[in-house]
Amino acid sequence: MITKTSCLIRIFLRSLFIQSSFNFWRMQNLGFVFAVIPLIKSAGMDGIEASRVLNRHLQMFSTHPCLAGPVLGSVVKLEEETQDGREVEDLKKTLMGPYAAMGDAFFWGAWRPFAAIGGVVLMMEGVLWAPLLFLILYNPVPFYVRLKGFIEGYRRGRRGIDFVGGLHLPALAGKVRWMSVVLLGVLAAAISRNAGHACAVVPNLLMGILFSGVILLCFWMVTRGISTMKILYGTVALLLLLSF
Repeated sequence: MITKTSCLIRIFLRSLFIQSSFNFWRMQNLGFVFAVIPLIKSAGMDGIEASRVLNRHLQMFSTHPCLAGPVLGSVVKLEEETQDGREVEDLKKTLMGPYAAMGDAFFWGAWRPFAAIGGVVLMMEGVLWAPLLFLILYNPVPFYVRLKGFIEGYRRGRRGIDFVGGLHLPALAGKVRWMSVVLLGVLAAAISRNAGHACAVVPNLLMGILFSGVILLCFWMVTRGISTMKILYGTVALLLLLSF
């Protein structure tokens, strides 16, 4: 069975709503079933076979929502290749725990606070679109991981875990937390500075654009493997120069 591209697109789009039917009995199971329904329809399964697939995926499933895509991609590929439902269930159980831990540490514990601090700093500068900046900073990374993870999970099947492992999320989470410390320092400076500071004459919109560029530049340097300590001390030195 080969799943058509249009069917895969529908499965991915449905996976974005995996939290919509969250429940404390089996967590994300209803959202997962909702996502795989296009696969059942595309395969032309009879009632008995469709019932088996639905019952299989109605079992408890809980992982980080941003990493549900990689799991779903691998599961769809495995559903195509094997009739052994136990193998599919084992794959889900094997992946969901580690993915939940890595996702919580990076997205909830590092990336979301980093983007939020950036928005707060701009808010302190009087930039009205600071809440929008938070969404612009935060959402591209989770969406990339969801989409690319789903594609790689489907392409690699059981080896879809290699893509998630290659992201090095635990190490990246530590680096992003360091960048959050830098932004907190900038926030403290923004709160305590005198009203007559030279930056006060910079229009709010321009200030927002410049600060957004600094945030993105710092994140780019982190992803390129540049030491967070170098970025930290470099930022301090730059701010000292600009203060004169």
